[in-house]
Amino acid sequence: MPATSGPLGYGDRVKLTDPKGRLNTITLVPGGEFHSHRGIISHADLVGIPDASVVTNSNGEEYLAIRPLLSDFVMSMPRGAAIVYPKDAAQILSLADVFPGARVVEAGVGSGALSLHLLRAIGESGELFSFERREEFADIAKGNAAAFAGRLPENWTVTVGDLQEALPETCAAGTVDRVVLDMLAPWECVDVAAEALKPGGVVICYVATVTQLSRTAEELQRSGLFTHPQSSETMVRGWHVEGLAVRPDHRMVAHTGFLITARRLAPGTQLPDLKRRASKTDFSDEDLANWLPDMGAPGESERANPWTPERVGQPTKSDKVLRKKVRAAKQFAEDRGAEPA
Repeated sequence: MPATSGPLGYGDRVKLTDPKGRLNTITLVPGGEFHSHRGIISHADLVGIPDASVVTNSNGEEYLAIRPLLSDFVMSMPRGAAIVYPKDAAQILSLADVFPGARVVEAGVGSGALSLHLLRAIGESGELFSFERREEFADIAKGNAAAFAGRLPENWTVTVGDLQEALPETCAAGTVDRVVLDMLAPWECVDVAAEALKPGGVVICYVATVTQLSRTAEELQRSGLFTHPQSSETMVRGWHVEGLAVRPDHRMVAHTGFLITARRLAPGTQLPDLKRRASKTDFSDEDLANWLPDMGAPGESERANPWTPERVGQPTKSDKVLRKKVRAAKQFAEDRGAEPA
């Protein structure tokens, strides 16, 4: 089982940084070697040394050897689907107020990056129920989780299937504290999420495009089951700080997705309308339907379901690539000495 601190050992994930700041992340295995054009480091030379030590390769080049943080781990693990970046995972934990002991529903699971953050936040006393439509993605996520923890967490349930059908069979009504929806069309799951949530519980949706954001917000409002939704996005800009040369980095992690949150109302509660000044920009249902074609504008029935991964720019992988990723995730877990799933 991979250690979280102390001397490095076989099965541990190690991040190697060369003098130019280039990163390589490896898993220590018996007989293993790290090769670069500048030399070789034997895995055996890393075993037993303290975490955050400096080692030299066969040509005398120095490397910093250090265990990766969770944020480092998720950025380097095998991926089937695009991951939720650490900046967004941190916001999800904060905005949804995920706490130790919470019962959390997550859909979909993707490659397991957000699942790992949620599992750490709820602790051993909490429960995470993850739902994923594609079995390949579920297998990759479970492989990554086993590699990170050394085994599949006992408080994590992964269900392959549609959330609308599987959630009522998995969680009784009014027993869930938080619902996290990372999916193409989260508005389709507003009702089932509301049924599962306790009064005051939080639903948070992660979507990639403005059209998805708008459609989700409208459905949350129209349902009458939630408070007025709040929307945001997070952008992170690093800084170069070296002596007197202090300036923003030339590159930044900008738009990855939008977050939209709302709280579950108590049954029978009528939310007061927001008071706002009269405006020429007031909109009608027909205006909304023209902007969001699946909401039923007259004569627009042929566009009743325009939401596909390709249309919203969501990258997809072939079945062949996914099978390769599944094998990589299982090998990843095996290299780290994880118990079989």
